Amino acid sequence: MTAQRDDEHVLTIDDLALATGTTVRTCRYYASLGLLPPPVRRGRMAFYGSEHRGRLDLIKALQDHGFTLSAIERYLARIPLDATPETLAMQRAILTAWAPEPTEELTLRQVEKRAGRPLGEDVVAHLVATGALERRGSAFVLQPGFDTALAVLELDLPVDGILAANEAIQRHTEALAEELTDIFRTRVLAPYREAQHSQQDEARFETTMARLRQLTLDAIVGGFRRASNQVISRSFDRD
Repeated sequence: MTAQRDDEHVLTIDDLALATGTTVRTCRYYASLGLLPPPVRRGRMAFYGSEHRGRLDLIKALQDHGFTLSAIERYLARIPLDATPETLAMQRAILTAWAPEPTEELTLRQVEKRAGRPLGEDVVAHLVATGALERRGSAFVLQPGFDTALAVLELDLPVDGILAANEAIQRHTEALAEELTDIFRTRVLAPYREAQHSQQDEARFETTMARLRQLTLDAIVGGFRRASNQVISRSFDRD
């Protein structure tokens, strides 16, 4: 890991706030939480560099993807304070590729409006248990698969069977996500970051990452369909 040279720290806290689209107060607050490395001091002045800007940009990306402040603290705790701007940019690119769309907190009434019908406490509890709905105090956040979970509830199936199937899906998709992220980091991002790129190249790469997310989801669905057909075919062969 390459340390940042002092002559690269040329931003005052006002410059840093302006460059990252935040406020001086917010910058200082994040620093007080330990989310930013200490600035370089020259006399009574404090100066910031690209690693500070990179961490602030990453914080904004996490916020855009629905991370709470406590979740952001846990996420950044895994990234060393002396991480290079390239490492921070890599983390942002991973978010762009794999993370879900931004989320918003809803009241129960708003959730019911989205569902198109009243939801009893037992239904809400089931949706939370399957991960289709997240509680945040008195508010709720819809998760990917919310509409599907509602549709499954309308089927005449045992609840314990639905929960068991959901646990299997969660277990295998988490393992798949970890493996895909590792491949993405080592086979795509690392080689890209080792080369020199123009601003136009960077913009095209960001667009490519956004497109990659949807294509990956499509590939996973297609792969599951093929695997299901193979399992069914083998079952018929045994019979």
